[in-house]
This record gives sequence, structure tokens and C-alpha cells, in this order.
Amino acid sequence: MATHVINVERRKDEGKGASRRLRRTGQVPAIVYGGELKPVSIQLLHKDVLAASQNEWFYSSILDLSLGGDVQKVLLRDMQRHPFKQQVLHLDFQRVNDNEAIRARVPLHFLNQETSPAGKTSGVIVMHELNEIEVSCLPRHLPEFIEIDLGQITLGDIIHLSEIKLPEGVEIPELKLGKEHDIAVVIAKMAKEEVEPEPAEAPAAEVKKDDKK
Repeated sequence: MATHVINVERRKDEGKGASRRLRRTGQVPAIVYGGELKPVSIQLLHKDVLAASQNEWFYSSILDLSLGGDVQKVLLRDMQRHPFKQQVLHLDFQRVNDNEAIRARVPLHFLNQETSPAGKTSGVIVMHELNEIEVSCLPRHLPEFIEIDLGQITLGDIIHLSEIKLPEGVEIPELKLGKEHDIAVVIAKMAKEEVEPEPAEAPAAEVKKDDKK
């Protein structure tokens, strides 16, 4: 598993006013919570956060928060963005314990779709019903992504949650809730052709009969 180090500093001032001042200086206010330690208010360089946020691993991997060399393993649990500016407003990180299972959402990577029988058949579309799934595992087993090979998918095939090949030590909690939760992840089906509606026939003109005189 790759290591992703995020450098942070302890935040001295708290509150909305302090957060606004931080943002004006190119910092992002954040908090670290969970585990046996108290929540700690921290700050990060906005440019570093923005760069990291362009990568999948930032949302689904264990991150090493480094505070002056003191490293804590965390998961990103929440990110607040400005409604229209390219600006991150606040981050929430949760500490993880190496010996306790965690739940996290992991992106799906679909492979070989273009070369599959379905991908090479005209009129067939391969629908990705899910682009990420929630998994449960120990932190050391958390994958950055899960691959699904679509190389053999054909028209009419459906791939369910239970058919996903999971890495060692990883499980899908939803599958424990019953068969009805074994939902479709990928479906190969014919595209519906849009049929143009036929123009409505004009009503026949009424023929008036001459009144008998």
C-alpha cells in the first residue's frame, strides 16, 4: 500500500473568524478526531490540499498526517468546498487504529470494456451502476481501488456485488444484509432506439350535406 504524507500544523485560533483569516492566507482549517486522543484543530496549505484532492487516493486511502514529525494515520471523512470557487473550506480527518476494522468507500476501476464482446457489438451499452463501493477491512488491507475485468462481458450479462473479486482481508458489509442487497454493479444491454413519434393524422373534414328545401 502506497504511503501518502500530508504535512499539517496545529491551529492556534478557532472559530469562524479565525477560519476566515486562515483562508485569506492560503490555509485550510481542519480537524482530526477519533481514537483515544482528543480532537485537534489543524491547518494545511490550500495549494497542497488542492493538489491532493485531484487524486483518488486522497478520498479512499490511509493518509499519514505529519505534525512536525509526529505522524497519525487517518481517513478523510468530510471535505467542504466553496459553492462556486475552486476553494476547499474545511476538512475532517478520522484517526484509524491498525488493529480495528474500518469502513471506507473505494472507487471501482473497469478494465477491458472496449475489447469485450459487449464493447465490440454495435448497439450494446455497458452500464456502470456503481462507481464505488463501501468495504470493511483493517487499515493495512484497505485498497486504493478495486478492479473489475469486463473483458468477457456479453450482451445480457449482469455483474453483482457478490461477484467482485476482493483483495485479501476485504469484505462488503452490505452483502451481509441479505440477497436483496446483492445489487447490480455492471449491466450489458441493448441501447434503446429513440423512435420519432409519427405525426398525428389530421382529422377528416366534415362533409356538410345540403339542407333539403
